[in-house]
Amino acid sequence: MGRRELREHIFRLLFRTEFHSEAEMTEQEVFYLNDLGEISDEDRTYIQGKVDAIRGKKVDLDSRIDGVADKWKTERMTKVDLTIIRLAAYEMLYDEEVPTGVAINEAVELAKRYGTDQSPAFVNAVLAKLA
Repeated sequence: MGRRELREHIFRLLFRTEFHSEAEMTEQEVFYLNDLGEISDEDRTYIQGKVDAIRGKKVDLDSRIDGVADKWKTERMTKVDLTIIRLAAYEMLYDEEVPTGVAINEAVELAKRYGTDQSPAFVNAVLAKLA
């Protein structure tokens, strides 16, 4: 599975955290990953590891996002945009394998696919300030 596809699965799982309790997320991860069908152990481990890492840094990520998002604190953002921004912010700040430009570009692509018409520009603006 390519990095873009892995990132999309990470986004989808992270998005579920907005609707399920912490206790329910283990079961949600199992449901989601089983629904993917045949997936390599390496890809499964990568997805789960990244989701867990991002969830573990959520408070820090939200604080950093709030610090750069003028008039749009995390509690006011759409859940799709916020999830995309958290994923990209994690990659920019904590994942040395992902260059900042790639993290921003991939986030904009996710925003085009899953967000509103305004999402790509909004996501880009917030992440550019974070960079």
